Amino acid sequence: MPVALWRTGLLLSFLTFCACQEEDCVLGIVGRPVSLPCFYPELFTFVNYSIEWRRDDEVVLRSKWETDGRNVEKWSTDSATVSADAALSGNLTLSLTTVDPKEDKTYYSLFIISGGNQSAPICTVCLRTAASFSSPQLQREEAVQGEETAFLCHSSGGFPEPAVYWLINDTEEPPEGSVRTLAASLPDSQLYNITSQLTINISKESNVSCIIQNQFMNQTLMSTSYGAKGSPMVSRASQAMWIFSTALCVVVGVMVLAGVAYQIHLDRISKRKKEEYNHQHLNRGLKRRQSFEEETQTIRLESKETDV
Repeated sequence: MPVALWRTGLLLSFLTFCACQEEDCVLGIVGRPVSLPCFYPELFTFVNYSIEWRRDDEVVLRSKWETDGRNVEKWSTDSATVSADAALSGNLTLSLTTVDPKEDKTYYSLFIISGGNQSAPICTVCLRTAASFSSPQLQREEAVQGEETAFLCHSSGGFPEPAVYWLINDTEEPPEGSVRTLAASLPDSQLYNITSQLTINISKESNVSCIIQNQFMNQTLMSTSYGAKGSPMVSRASQAMWIFSTALCVVVGVMVLAGVAYQIHLDRISKRKKEEYNHQHLNRGLKRRQSFEEETQTIRLESKETDV
């Protein structure tokens, strides 16, 4: 019993160590630059020293400094660089211009060489690489009555190999043995092309989804093949939307015409009232003038009679 517990504890410790190592890795996106961090403030204590960044056992960068922090010699592969003021700041971060899928799970280590003596690794950084997959293309091959239906899902250009899932009607998993998935690594780029086939006896009304999951990229892509009942619903929805749009246009048109007609009616009423007002004002003026003329004539007649 103690031996079993000891073995279990050892296994858990190993898994924990692996998990910690996985968490310490830097994720690099394929084709993009990446920085591998390393800070060593005690660097100023060294005299006439050089540093080496190594990928496993291969030297990718060598740089030599004098006592005053002046860089006198530098050599690198793949355009790898460190900060120009690394000797003063202690920032020895390694910058890579591009990430290659072949470098997945690669360890980079930094060494300091002074007076012919090499230090233990100052920094060790794990590099994981990843690339996004294309949106999955899902094809449905309708089967003859009573036969199985085949679904083909394809996605390409990603890294590392993803997890592929199938769902029926958004919740059901396909039966065991109905799915075959092939992951092909391209020889030049090491990127993956994924092809998955689902063969199942299913009704034409069922929806089937293919899901591509790249955990390192935190990427989940899904494509769905909708059943036969999906098309009439979409058609009816489109038809209803068209009818609603047409009715709305007609209502708006009628309202506009009614508004224009009402405005014309108001303009006519206003014009008629103005004409009536002007006519009444003119009549009043004429009446006043006639009354004034009549009064004037009466006064003249009375004046003549008085003179006689």
